[in-house]
Amino acid sequence: MTPPVLALTGPATPERVAGLADDVRALLDAAGGGGVVVCDVGGMGPPGLAAVDLLARLQLAARRAGGRIRLRDPDPALRALLDLVGLRFEVEGEVEEREPALGVEIEVEPGEAAV
Repeated sequence: MTPPVLALTGPATPERVAGLADDVRALLDAAGGGGVVVCDVGGMGPPGLAAVDLLARLQLAARRAGGRIRLRDPDPALRALLDLVGLRFEVEGEVEEREPALGVEIEVEPGEAAV
C-alpha cells in the first residue's frame, strides 16, 4: 500500500503547526493506525529553524499516533540543518542506516571470523 502524502509548501510558520499535526494524525488514522506519512518538503522554500521545528513536531505527532513521517525531496541545506540539530528522518528512496542494503556483502580478511 502506498503511504499517504502531505505536501508542505511555503514557509513554515508556528500558526500552521497545529493544523499540520492534525493532518498527520488524520492520515495515519485513515490508513488504519501506524504506518508512514510521506511529507513532501520540496516546496517549503529556504530551510530555517522554523522548518526544523515543524518537522520535529510532525514527527512527534506521528509517533504519538503510532506512526512516523518520511521526507520526500528535502533540500540539502534542510538535511544539513536537521543533522546539525541532531534530528534523523527517514528520507524517501534511501536505505535506512540501521539496515544493510540487500545484496551487500562485508568482505572478511582471511583468518578473521565471519560476521
